Amino acid sequence: MKNRRAFMKAGVGVAAAAGTASAQTAPPLKKVVHYRGGKRPDRPSLFSGAVSYGNLLFIAGKGYHKEGDIKVHTKDVLDQIQAELENAGSSMEKVLQCRVFLNDLKDYDGMNEMFRGRFGEEPPVRTTIAAAGGIPGNSLVEIDVIAYI
Repeated sequence: MKNRRAFMKAGVGVAAAAGTASAQTAPPLKKVVHYRGGKRPDRPSLFSGAVSYGNLLFIAGKGYHKEGDIKVHTKDVLDQIQAELENAGSSMEKVLQCRVFLNDLKDYDGMNEMFRGRFGEEPPVRTTIAAAGGIPGNSLVEIDVIAYI
């Protein structure tokens, strides 16, 4: 017990013992908002579209607000997500978690048809629900993701 306490008092953590930098020498993590085109909007937004913290990247829910069936909506939403990921220095293959909100559960098979293969050979974990009351903006689907950079 005495050796463990001396070890901890010396400021050497588990990371340092494993050969990586200790928490004392690592730069502090900070929230970074990723703007499309690198330009902050002229007026304050309600929410950020993409935010990273350390090497984690959070992409806000994307929807499609035009005419079309679930396949059109899903393809466009996945294209939007891919653009946000790439803008922040990530990719579809680096997505860890995906949440899918359907306007109607009857669209599950059509959404899956467009979803399959978009995230590479090892897709992220996923939750899919039908949102009570629908999706804002009359989208048939909304998707958000968490990825790493």
